[in-house]
This record gives sequence, structure tokens and C-alpha cells, in this order.
Amino acid sequence: MLKKLLFYARNKVRIKGDHFLSIDKSVRIRRCFISIKGENNRLVIHKGANIRDTYIEIDGSDCSIIIGENCRIGHKCYLSAKEKNISIRIGKDSSFSRNVKIMTSDGHNVIQHNRRINPAKSIAIGEHVWIADGGTVLKGGGVGDNSIIGIHSVVTRNIGSNKIAVGTPAIEVKDAVNWCEELTYLK
Repeated sequence: MLKKLLFYARNKVRIKGDHFLSIDKSVRIRRCFISIKGENNRLVIHKGANIRDTYIEIDGSDCSIIIGENCRIGHKCYLSAKEKNISIRIGKDSSFSRNVKIMTSDGHNVIQHNRRINPAKSIAIGEHVWIADGGTVLKGGGVGDNSIIGIHSVVTRNIGSNKIAVGTPAIEVKDAVNWCEELTYLK
């Protein structure tokens, strides 16, 4: 009960409707704004995740955001799953720097010849992914395991595993890479 009270005291939480929330008791989540609207949405945050000063938004029906074990999500990040049957999945051990945006929808319709041409699309981010400061992953984009997305890069398609991708739109510039959290000095 105390953990639940601390969660609501340290974060702004707005939930309208009937939804499923599962936040492991080991999760550290501080100064976040969580907004869930619509019907039958899910927010799942697995053990060891550390989330700070982030806006988490789910708006629609049967949408989900699933954050894997030991993920770290930095200041001023924005995770938005909108519309119907849309998801954001973030694999375990991933790290997002500051100002990272993950968005499944444009947030408005674009109509051509009486037909919508910009539907929402799900986003999958693999395990042990690092997204640098200001990185953005847009609808339909994704990032494979052990990859790195460079500063202010915009992912608009799938980036493979063990890649470094940079630019707008992000393109793969190196392969066969991995990264580690510890800073070591190589000779």
C-alpha cells in the first residue's frame, strides 16, 4: 500500500476508463505524467526499470506500452501509443537519454481522395538498445537488439540489430556493434 501511495505522490496520473496497469514493485518512477484514456489499454513496466520525468500517454482502445526489465528512461522523454490495437514494446536493458520521443501516431488525420493515408503503426524496440539525446522513433519504425540511435536522429523504418544509425531519417552507418554502460578507456 505504501509503494502505491508513493507512486501517486511522486507522479501525476490521469486514468479514464477501464485499463490494466502492472508496475513491478522494484520500478523507480519519479516525476512522470501518465495519461491513459479510451478502453482496455495496458501499461506494463517490468522489474528494475528506472523512469524519470517522462510523459507516458496511451489514448485509444486495446493499446499498450510495455517497458522491459532494467530499462532506463531519462528526463523529458515522451512515449505515446494512440488509436486502436497499437503498441510500444521496449526490450529489457534499453536506455533512453534525455528528450527521446517514441510516437505511434501523428495525432491527426491526413486525408487524400477521401481516404486516410497516415494510420498509426506499432513500434518495437529491441533489447539493450541505446537511444541518444533527442532521438525519435516514429510510427512503424523500430530498432533491433544491441543497436544505437545517434543524437537527434529520427527513426522512420526498422533499424537492424547491432547497428549504429544516425541522421534524419536515420540510416545505418556501422554494423557488428554493441555498447556497454561503463566508460572504459582503451589503449
